[in-house]
Amino acid sequence: KRPHPHVSPSGLVSIPYLQNWIYPSSNLVDLVVNLGSAFSHDPPLYSQRRSNPNPNPPNYGQQQQPPPPRVAAAGYPPSPYGRAQPSQTEDAAEVYRRNAVNKLVEMVHGDIIKMRKEREAEMEGLFSAQGVLRKREEEVNKGLKEMQDEKEALEQQLQVVLMSTDVLAGWVRENEGKIKNLGNNNDNVDVDEVFHCADVLSKQMLDCTAADLAIEDVVYSLDKALQEGAVPFDQYLRNVRLLSREQFFHKATAAKVRAAQLQAQVASMAGRAPHSHYAP
Repeated sequence: KRPHPHVSPSGLVSIPYLQNWIYPSSNLVDLVVNLGSAFSHDPPLYSQRRSNPNPNPPNYGQQQQPPPPRVAAAGYPPSPYGRAQPSQTEDAAEVYRRNAVNKLVEMVHGDIIKMRKEREAEMEGLFSAQGVLRKREEEVNKGLKEMQDEKEALEQQLQVVLMSTDVLAGWVRENEGKIKNLGNNNDNVDVDEVFHCADVLSKQMLDCTAADLAIEDVVYSLDKALQEGAVPFDQYLRNVRLLSREQFFHKATAAKVRAAQLQAQVASMAGRAPHSHYAP
């Protein structure tokens, strides 16, 4: 369609949106919208009607009119940069306002990018601090668990001490009158007759402990005799082997007796507990 206000005869399109193109506010989507709006009001092309398949015979009596001369499109001089000159009908105030708005949009876009980078840096710092806090939380939980385990071990030791204290206190109560009955004859008291084992387990524990300590003294004496040369080396090894085997059996027996005594003490305290709590 010639002439057209936005399309030159060579096909060059010139609309205000292209003339005021500013990156990044301008984009291809808005360009297509503006082209559609401009060409919907004034299309640059038109379709010709097809001729009648059975045309009327030409009237040679009438003189055919010559076609109208072609008029070159005005207002589109060739541009050395390949762009068309702005339309003369565009308002200068509108162009200034659009440029100012585009400039403001560009400034706001730059500020948003800057703020985004700053917030990303802050988030990285927060993530690092969160990792440190999680590591410290794990250390605190580990230390708390260790303290809890230590507390439970101390409570168990306290129970053992309380049971031993109870046993000793009972023994003191039972033997307080024996010292008074000795009177002035305490110089003639046999040491072996002063202490008596209360039960079979105590007697067995006393015998095992005495035998263990006696064997320890014998081995020490054999060491001294070997150093002085009073005992041959082969005889020393044979005696030490026999004594060590006997000492091992005494220690094993003492460990079993100690476990049985502890179990008996726990049962005794459990049996006395209801009477101590509910006694009138």
